[in-house]
Amino acid sequence: MAKVPPEYTLVIGLGVSGLAIARHLKRLGVAFMIADTRETPAGLETFRAAFPGVEVVCGPLQALDMREAREIVVSPGVDLRMPGLVEYVNAEGEGPHVVGEIALFVRACRAPIAAITGSNAKSTVTTLLGEMAWEAGLRVAVGGNLGTPALDLLADAPDAELFVLELSSFQLETTAWLSAETAAFLNLCEDHLDRHGDMHGYRAAKQRVFRGARHAVVNADDTATWPDTDVREVARFTTQAPSGGDWGIAEHAGESWLVHGDTPLMSTRRVRMPGRHNHANALAALAMGTQLGLPLTAMRRVLERFPGLPHRGELVVERDGVRWINDSKGTNVGATLAAIDGVGPVLEGRLILLAGGDGKGADFTPLVEPLMRHAREVVVFGRDAQRLEHVMSGHVPVTCVADLDAAMQRAHTIACAGDAIMLSPACASLDQFPDYMARGDAFRQWLTQGGATIC
Repeated sequence: MAKVPPEYTLVIGLGVSGLAIARHLKRLGVAFMIADTRETPAGLETFRAAFPGVEVVCGPLQALDMREAREIVVSPGVDLRMPGLVEYVNAEGEGPHVVGEIALFVRACRAPIAAITGSNAKSTVTTLLGEMAWEAGLRVAVGGNLGTPALDLLADAPDAELFVLELSSFQLETTAWLSAETAAFLNLCEDHLDRHGDMHGYRAAKQRVFRGARHAVVNADDTATWPDTDVREVARFTTQAPSGGDWGIAEHAGESWLVHGDTPLMSTRRVRMPGRHNHANALAALAMGTQLGLPLTAMRRVLERFPGLPHRGELVVERDGVRWINDSKGTNVGATLAAIDGVGPVLEGRLILLAGGDGKGADFTPLVEPLMRHAREVVVFGRDAQRLEHVMSGHVPVTCVADLDAAMQRAHTIACAGDAIMLSPACASLDQFPDYMARGDAFRQWLTQGGATIC
């Protein structure tokens, strides 16, 4: 049996985050070794070239004696319930402490942290807030679950005045204390239940974003996002007319405006990102920016120019009066509900939805009611196509096909001028694609090869 030497830190997981952890420990001069449950993890040879002399143990964790390790640092992709690890996670008293990359980041960080979590829209709000801080003249570093790993930000931006981090439930479940200047919990819907066990466990992981936070931003329409711990100041946003000092949307001068309490901020017509769900994202970013002291003028300029992120309600092409929208990042039911709510009201029942993939055991029934109002057909594909078809049948016209290519061909065949064809799968992509980006790229490629003009 291999053994972790005394006073060595053990890093479990040789992925993107594991490499960032290794680089961080090397900068600190901390002795460490690596463990990975895969016999031949991707990137192993690259790691050995970058870290000669660092021992790597591959295979089941039960074959590794960790009892004398100084600390165990797990990558976000590592399930804490894994045999050989769970004994240390639940242990009390003696033995190595189990932490994650964000715990190491918090120890080393000397600038304020703005943290964003939620089932959906994390990346959009994180990017928006980072752009707003930059527009306001701050030296800002943006990353975490989005783009650059948090620990690499410390080396890449040593003079940062603000860190804006997207944080997943996997990252938060090993973070005992975050101490964010502002922390946002945007929304909660069924996701990652295979990892967290149930919604209670999933929500509990997300709630850790508020530990030590000075300010919080939550969804007024989703009480699951409200903090369980005391936070000095809590701002709430809604896509309805707000109450009290909340952030919301209200009529002003004959138009729909983003407002803070009774104060109109800007017309939704001037927000470049389309859809009511993106107006909610704008409000969350505005609330966080205000808590950070960013000027409204700078934040408005960003909202006027920021088009949104790829694969998130992205208009790829409009051809023959038909809009093709790539929302491949809609990997769960909540994300697809938000996308339908964003585009549906202006379509007058002219939506053709492409949905399917690996549903991860989710309940698809919440999709039925909005699709009855907004869709004229749903085309389902992939591993859970038949489950989706069963839920939709009798409520909305539904066609079941094998894959995305066939789904797009079906949509193209039935589409008429005025329709919008939206890929928002409500499912993960791993049954047929490496990730949601590859799925969205396939959607775009099909249209490009068909001779469409890209927007």
